[in-house]
Amino acid sequence: MRKDFSNTALIVIDVQRAFEDEKWGTRNNLNAEENIQILLKIWREKEYPIIHIQHLSDNDQSIFHPSKQSSDFKDVAVPGKNETIFKKKVNSAFIGTGLENHLKENKIEKVVIVGLTTPHCVSTTTRMSGNLGFKTYLVSDATAAFAIKGADNIYYSAEQIHNVSLATLDNEFAKVLTTEELIKKLNLTEAVES
Repeated sequence: MRKDFSNTALIVIDVQRAFEDEKWGTRNNLNAEENIQILLKIWREKEYPIIHIQHLSDNDQSIFHPSKQSSDFKDVAVPGKNETIFKKKVNSAFIGTGLENHLKENKIEKVVIVGLTTPHCVSTTTRMSGNLGFKTYLVSDATAAFAIKGADNIYYSAEQIHNVSLATLDNEFAKVLTTEELIKKLNLTEAVES
């Protein structure tokens, strides 16, 4: 029996050229975009809802300012013709956008979150999604983090930041799964094989 996931949206957060800038430093999970592509392919084949989030800054010096090419989506995650796009100015995809209303109006009860970066926009959106009552899945290998120096002046590696961010979300705000685990859990295997 085939499961219907028409009420499960894939939310792709900030997969933009700005994150290719060397100012960010070392990044983990270099296969994140590849895994995002795998999930986009499944959702497109099944015609399940896909929502793209684009971070656009008001600061004209920012690499996320709409006047700069770096604010564009990366080639691997360019929205399809009928796919929804929400533009945001803060970390949460729910603040200042119509995302929550869109999900409710379309009777979307579950969301699968992927994108950049794990400790910032992905984490903030995941927390709000869980708090707003959506069944939330976060795909651990379809997101990534950059190394950060903390207020304690200690340098935390990209892998540490990524893993701790996921640990603070799992089973509290979302179920954290790998791409492969998500495909198995949601019984999407036939979508991959067909």
